[in-house]
Amino acid sequence: MRAVVLESYGEPLAVRDVPEPDPDPDGVVVEVEACGICRSDWHAWKGHGEWVDDVPPEGQILGHEPAGTVVEVGDRVETLREGDRVAVPFSLGDGTCPRCRNGHGNVCDDGIALGFEPAGQGAFADRVAVPHADYNLTELPDGLSASAAAALGCRYMTAYHGLAHRADLAPGDWVAIHGCGGVGLSAVQIARALGARVLAVDIREQALQKATELGAHATVHGEGDVPGSIRERTDGGAAVSVDALGIAETCRNSVDCLASLGQHLQMGLTTEAERGEIPLPTDSMVGREIDFLGSRGMPPTRYDELLAFVEGGAIDPGALVTRTVPLNGVPDRIAAMDGYSTTGIEVCEP
Repeated sequence: MRAVVLESYGEPLAVRDVPEPDPDPDGVVVEVEACGICRSDWHAWKGHGEWVDDVPPEGQILGHEPAGTVVEVGDRVETLREGDRVAVPFSLGDGTCPRCRNGHGNVCDDGIALGFEPAGQGAFADRVAVPHADYNLTELPDGLSASAAAALGCRYMTAYHGLAHRADLAPGDWVAIHGCGGVGLSAVQIARALGARVLAVDIREQALQKATELGAHATVHGEGDVPGSIRERTDGGAAVSVDALGIAETCRNSVDCLASLGQHLQMGLTTEAERGEIPLPTDSMVGREIDFLGSRGMPPTRYDELLAFVEGGAIDPGALVTRTVPLNGVPDRIAAMDGYSTTGIEVCEP
């Protein structure tokens, strides 16, 4: 089968033939109908993450936001059959550890990050193997397209988990979202659906326009005094603020724009410039009782909740999809992220 393979960090990704995957006894093989092209794939391609021992090895098949159809089923799988259309989370739990048993499979003690490690070869491919299938996979509702389901991948589910489960967000609260790439625009749409007032921040007018289309009540250009502008527009500061990019400036702006008792939500991963470390105004955070929260994916056991939200029409992940490309178009689209020249969520349809 064909797959997109990381052969050397920062060098063009290869599209080449690789062996077909086999299912584990408790796993399945999914024929990939669509897979989102994510900035985390860009981080992997660049070799980022050494500072947290999170660099995928050379030879890794990338791609971690798939949706598709089950085509092979392991002997121990109980709830899935060939022909089932499924959503595949990137943070795969084993279903047995204390985290999984308590509904936190996205931070499983023995979890596998799909597309980032040898045990989880990725989904920029014709087929992908998924372990612990009964725990990790959720059937897709009828009528949800493959590209829209792929858009629910790590960016959308991370934004939903962060705003719906991690932050204490109430209707009418101001939410500031710093960075309107895939995860930021997902957060815009979700925060609006949860009843918040949304303020979007970016340096690209095209991204701010897309944020407005998806429900942002106001926008701020990301140059100048961003925290001051937000505090002025929100009459004292945001209740929740999201760093959806992961650079030092957006993280600091997110913390500084909060009102007292506000919550900062970190979704963006840092680059080589920060190497996982960003100085923050901790004394000010103590004085204002600011919370600093992280969001990584979403527990597989809460996928039904997200899909019900989609089925009810409250959110529309398909509205974030701005481009679809074949498998051989993935290397160029990941490389385009060097200059932040992508908008919304782009999807590969093998």
